[in-house]
Amino acid sequence: MVELKVVRWKRHGHNRLYANLPGGTAAGWADCKTGKITVRLTEHRDEVVAVLREHLPSASDVPAPPEAPAPTPVLPPLAPDDDLASNSPGTALRSKVSETSAGFVTRALARVLGRPADGDSWRKGLTGERRVGAELDRLRRHGWRVLHSIPLPREVDLDHLLIGPGGVFSVNTKNHPRKAVWVGDDAVKVNHGRPEPYARKSRAEAKRVQRVLERYCGFAVPVEPVLVFVGITDLKVVATQLTVRVYREREVSALAPLSGVLTADEVERIYAVARHRHTWLTA
Repeated sequence: MVELKVVRWKRHGHNRLYANLPGGTAAGWADCKTGKITVRLTEHRDEVVAVLREHLPSASDVPAPPEAPAPTPVLPPLAPDDDLASNSPGTALRSKVSETSAGFVTRALARVLGRPADGDSWRKGLTGERRVGAELDRLRRHGWRVLHSIPLPREVDLDHLLIGPGGVFSVNTKNHPRKAVWVGDDAVKVNHGRPEPYARKSRAEAKRVQRVLERYCGFAVPVEPVLVFVGITDLKVVATQLTVRVYREREVSALAPLSGVLTADEVERIYAVARHRHTWLTA
């Protein structure tokens, strides 16, 4: 029987007790508010439940023993055309920029009149993804893997995916030059405008990514949503229960020191699955 160490973790609206293996890897956790126990490493289920109930007597939602897992799908050999590791930030947007952009004269006239020109929104998005992508690429030297512009069905793409010892992060980029951003629990406002569903969509995206990766990896893959704002003048986060990490572009380096969630082997397995185009065909 493995001796687990219980550690309290409070951040981003969560209050949890983690049951960690001697090496620091999380085997499971308990939500201190709801009492729900989540087992990440099923081979240590009994130890996780016992130690967490010892430290949190109110824990009552104990997971049932796991059913026999379904066979893990096997991906075809990775061909160069299917390797998403070669994608640069904003790859999916470049073709949209070229297809929709107005000519130089039209764009210049639109600027004079203070009006948006065709393709401006795509160009702004491309600029944002490139700037955030450059910041994320700096984390490679800290043991992180980074993928950009992952194509999903129905002409949707995932801006960035960060994989490392601290877990997996689904990164969504929003470029709002010279604007102020206010973030609440479920709404984001730009320059005091109408509420935008950025946080809700980021959470849904992370769940989608988690479901796909776990299908092909055959083990639990924790995925956290991240919102990164580019070019803004002010960022005010007033949320108390926010489950999305929120950063300015230069602040994503805060993810670098995170650890204890994934082993080196798990990081490499998740990266191998995530970089394969076929993984996302039915996401």
